[in-house]
Amino acid sequence: MTQLNDIDAHQAEATPFETLGLDAPLISALTALGYEEPTPIQREAIPPLLQGRDLLGQAATGTGKTAAFALPLLQRISRRTADETSAVRALILVPTRELAMQVAEAVHRYGKGLATRVLPVYGGQSIQQQLRALRRGVGEKHLKNPVRVRIARESVTPGSAPRVRQVAYVVPRQYKLPALGRVLDMESPTSAIVFCRTRTEVDELSETLIGRGYRAEALHGGLSQEQRDRVMQRFRDGTTELLIATDVAARGLDIEHLSHVINYDVPSAADAYVHRIGRTGRAGREGVAITLAEPREHRLLRNIEQLTKQRIAVEPLPTMIDLRTRRLELTQAALRETLVRGDLEGFRVVVETLAEEFDVVDVATAAVKLAHESSNASGGDEEEIPAGNIPKERDRKAGDRGARERRPRRGKRQERRDETDVTRLYVALGRRAGVRPADLVGAIANEAGIDARAVGSIEIADRFSIVEVPDEAADDIIGALRSTTIRGRRVMVRRDREDW
Repeated sequence: MTQLNDIDAHQAEATPFETLGLDAPLISALTALGYEEPTPIQREAIPPLLQGRDLLGQAATGTGKTAAFALPLLQRISRRTADETSAVRALILVPTRELAMQVAEAVHRYGKGLATRVLPVYGGQSIQQQLRALRRGVGEKHLKNPVRVRIARESVTPGSAPRVRQVAYVVPRQYKLPALGRVLDMESPTSAIVFCRTRTEVDELSETLIGRGYRAEALHGGLSQEQRDRVMQRFRDGTTELLIATDVAARGLDIEHLSHVINYDVPSAADAYVHRIGRTGRAGREGVAITLAEPREHRLLRNIEQLTKQRIAVEPLPTMIDLRTRRLELTQAALRETLVRGDLEGFRVVVETLAEEFDVVDVATAAVKLAHESSNASGGDEEEIPAGNIPKERDRKAGDRGARERRPRRGKRQERRDETDVTRLYVALGRRAGVRPADLVGAIANEAGIDARAVGSIEIADRFSIVEVPDEAADDIIGALRSTTIRGRRVMVRRDREDW
């Protein structure tokens, strides 16, 4: 009889990759990629797989299943004998060719230090045949006495999330940095933590913000304890106003008052979100939690709402007009504080002298202009940031199951499009090849037979483009674009997502 070891991994303590039994080259690859700790499925799956056990793992999308099986697989095949170096040592079966390509890319990255050769093999067989085979029980036919790991859905006690103002802004990926700058300028936090997923992202973001004039420092597991202590001391005494950190580094931080928490990425687990925003809004003080979400991450926001029983308001990103108005408000507040503080006698002669030549209101207005321009010398990003397209849900339930969000009437065609899941496609042609949005829309509409109005946002970089399309049509569009040309060139197209 098969012995089942059902494990609720959320009750387990975090375990660093080093203690799972992985070899040094794999640890180095993970460190280079910026990952600091395993996810629940990785913690429970890697040790038995390294022992050679069969395993059936169940976990949600985006929880790290690819690495959970790929890392022990790479370690086991790396210990091959000399006459086995050219043999096929492992076969990974996935249901779609797009997923085959994504898994192959992931395995290549993890096995870079092992000189592993990876080849994705895929054809045109209907996925329905594969699904029918899976329903007939292929996991039970080939597994022998498997360890069964089940990652339970996160459970958060209702009301345990702090009562802070929670808001999310949906922005395309390439605009996240200017969007963060816009948010920081609007909010003017006295002290804030910006959470990122990886230490690499922490380092890059902190360097960029410092270059833009912010007093920011990085905090992650790659720093020594002495370095962490110095960073935290500067943050507590106000020398540093922004702390850019990973979840691992921010655990257990004792900070008396934090005005803002900003999620540069949406955390994949609700308990991680609760932990992050719990850094602010303490001791009865008001706190603010802001999340920058890509359009494809809208489901993660809804999952967090359902589990915390609290609403995350999705609002339009502040515009440049909003930002200019806010800057004027800050200038006005600074002037009011100066007037209340007094000690202005040494400057009165300047005003009195100018008042003999100009109207006193004009003199004051000129002084306000100089003060405003001086305090906003860095200027920030002066271009508008496009809003990210996100499917609108007819009924958003967050605590009150009967609550409905009021919205204006819309046509049936537009409602159907809004309620459709969106997939981002990577197209390996960009600005240098002369590609324009019209080229991509035209190719999709003509070759895949898709209504041009169903195509979402389009991002064109120098060497590639990102196109948002309806999820249910993504495979057809990928196949159609691969069999045609864009601007006279054959092009590689795939889903722009990796199942880390």
